[in-house]
Amino acid sequence: MSSLEHLVAEELAAPVEPQVSAMAAALAAKYPGASRAILFYGSCLRESQLDGLMLDFYLIVSNYEAAYGKSWLARANRLIPPNVFPFEHDGLMAKYAVLSEEDFRRLNSPDTRNVSVWARFAQPSRLVWSVDATAQQAAIDSVSRAAPTLLAAAGSIDGEAPLDWWRRAFALTYSVELRAERKSRSNSVVDADPARYEQFSAPAMAAIPPNAVRGSWARRRIEGKLLSVARLAKAAFTYSGGIDYLAWKINRHAGTQIEIKPWQRKWPLVAAFVLVPKLLAKGAVR
Repeated sequence: MSSLEHLVAEELAAPVEPQVSAMAAALAAKYPGASRAILFYGSCLRESQLDGLMLDFYLIVSNYEAAYGKSWLARANRLIPPNVFPFEHDGLMAKYAVLSEEDFRRLNSPDTRNVSVWARFAQPSRLVWSVDATAQQAAIDSVSRAAPTLLAAAGSIDGEAPLDWWRRAFALTYSVELRAERKSRSNSVVDADPARYEQFSAPAMAAIPPNAVRGSWARRRIEGKLLSVARLAKAAFTYSGGIDYLAWKINRHAGTQIEIKPWQRKWPLVAAFVLVPKLLAKGAVR
């Protein structure tokens, strides 16, 4: 293992609340024969009181046909990854994204301009369930690609302090997706645990491939916003109650007071396409 992989392995193995482990095991049981690993990420990592919160998981599967059978969900997951679903266990609520091992590795790497996975897994996460040691190591390998990809995509600036590089990199990724969080959110990711990012800086920078290409962030923004809309449209069919979750998240982060009407729950795809332009105009999402 490289020094970065050692850091990632230690971080992924850090303990979590017993409720999180139990929820992960129950989630894995929903996909017998397909589940390979489950990662827990997001702001709930720092919380010990989980009641009333929405937990975030990534479910890594062997392949989409093993997870869903020969259904349209497998095709949708392959075409516009990931699929996202709600999940409830023992009084806790969560949402989980589904990716194959192959896609998880690819989407954590510079092989894609899509920032959504490598931007998330350059941040802390926990490996809360794995089917065996091979799946565990595959998850470590994939997550270890995220931080170098993030920093390489942002590109270095002469004289820039490592923490400022991380902050600027996250600010760039936040600009790519439709986000309800305020502009300062990208800085708070680093400022919540600056010691962690200091520790990861040198190993992550050393792991950047020598031929890494920064790429065009203008192009990423165009593609990222379109991809966000496409995922939103897909979630109207895959995520039960997705329109309510969307409103809850925007209200929480943007301070809005969106109330979902009965017709919007009945026709979530139409509602989403009506809401998004209004929210963009008001600056509630960017």
